[in-house]
Amino acid sequence: MKIVRKLNAAEPGQEGPRVQPWKVLVVDDEPDVRRLTSLNLQGFAFAGRPLALIEAGSSMQAKQRLAEHPDVALAIIDVVMETDDAGLRLVEYIRKDLKNGMIRLVIRTGQPGVAPERYVIDNYDIDDYKDKTELTVQRLYTTVRNSIKGFRDLQAIELNRYGLSLILEVTPELYNLHRDKLEDYFQGVLMQLIGICNLGHSGMISSIDGLVATLEGEDIRVQAGAGEFDASPGALGRRQEIVKLCTQVVMNHSMPEGLRNGALVVPLQVNNQILGFVYLETGQDISEGDRELIQIMANQCASALDNFRLHHSLEESYNEAIDMLGHVAEFKDSATGTHIRRIQAYTERLALAMGCTPVEALVYAKASRLHDVGKVGIPDHILRKPGPLTDGEFAEIQRHTLIGDAVLKRSPSLLMARLVARSHHEKWNGLGYPDGHKGEAIPFVARLVAVVDVFDALVSVRPYKGAWQKAAALAQIRQGSGQHFDPAIAETFAALIEKGDMDDLIEAAVQGADGSAPDQTDQIIASTLGR
Repeated sequence: MKIVRKLNAAEPGQEGPRVQPWKVLVVDDEPDVRRLTSLNLQGFAFAGRPLALIEAGSSMQAKQRLAEHPDVALAIIDVVMETDDAGLRLVEYIRKDLKNGMIRLVIRTGQPGVAPERYVIDNYDIDDYKDKTELTVQRLYTTVRNSIKGFRDLQAIELNRYGLSLILEVTPELYNLHRDKLEDYFQGVLMQLIGICNLGHSGMISSIDGLVATLEGEDIRVQAGAGEFDASPGALGRRQEIVKLCTQVVMNHSMPEGLRNGALVVPLQVNNQILGFVYLETGQDISEGDRELIQIMANQCASALDNFRLHHSLEESYNEAIDMLGHVAEFKDSATGTHIRRIQAYTERLALAMGCTPVEALVYAKASRLHDVGKVGIPDHILRKPGPLTDGEFAEIQRHTLIGDAVLKRSPSLLMARLVARSHHEKWNGLGYPDGHKGEAIPFVARLVAVVDVFDALVSVRPYKGAWQKAAALAQIRQGSGQHFDPAIAETFAALIEKGDMDDLIEAAVQGADGSAPDQTDQIIASTLGR
């Protein structure tokens, strides 16, 4: 489906495009000069947009007008006003203080001897120098037209630069985007499109979440807006109206009444599936070449959106696989089912406290759910034994790390969970199992889980033990710091426990505890990594 365009034919009751005038600031202390300038520019238009003249009788007034109208395209400035060089000082203020390099500046003077042309051109960042006697109607028209054309071209370049910078910033993270980043990407695309068309007007990109939702008129999210379709509360009504109308366009392949003349509707389409649309309102004719560029940009935008959705679909599948395997482990060992869910919460909070990003912490937390998935291969009479294990039974229990590794290695997407399943019983001093890894050779995520796994086992009621008090369990963690556990992780975890940041999880673990002090059996459990 190609661009759908509403031609600029006059129709009764049809609203025309919103046209913004070019703003021209005339700075002169002679009211007659300002009035003559206004008369000479009557009827002026460029690219379908008229002029809006803004007058100032001094450089001070000009500064106020610039503050009120930061989008002035051209300033025609007299040199001699309240001082002999007031106009030149105003030029410096615009370029250096306001850092405005876009506005075109024309110096106009009736006393060329006070500000010689060559000196002014060499020393001030201006675009033209005119003696007031030169500015006849025709020369004034030429000067203004060339200046505004220059402003328009600079504006297009700046919009393209800004849009490209947004796209380049977001594109490397396109497969790991959250909604706000996706909106940044679309805003960049929109700026590129406006720049291509030299619009500087209003435009909007909308993303349709799905055909069903669209057909029901729901789940239509505006990703980016500019001009009349920005995110301001006052634009909400117009945005909703356009979304409804453009949905009819892309779904019914027809142009409904209500869109302004000159409007463009560009579908975002991949493999005959409509993912969204671009809507632009222009006050000028768009060339065939520009329309082709718009379509190319829309196609790229649609491909990026499709990739984003595919990525998140894969991410959801990964999460479902984690949950499914976690449920398998819970079904096999019902005594530790809630333990698995607590381990996930412990791990996420500990990872954040260790300086991990929220995304990293969530990945580690989900992987931690499968730390004991290998127990599916352990005989029930050992797994559910209500008492201490023999050496032979404990050796059999240790095999759950290797079984978990074997189960998870079939899927590359489960690599993080595989590291946890195999290595969460390794010790910082190298005396753990199954590989005897030492220190930082143990995967970071496994070092996190090692601490929280033992702590939760200690404070939990199990068939073979009662629950430890929080203080006793914390003392055991500190005792194992530097031997069993990574000392930095152990200390961070202890700080969280002391602050009460894990109390809700501890309370869930000790349901049914009798409050008794640790006995010899508990000490054995602690020394064997919370088996």
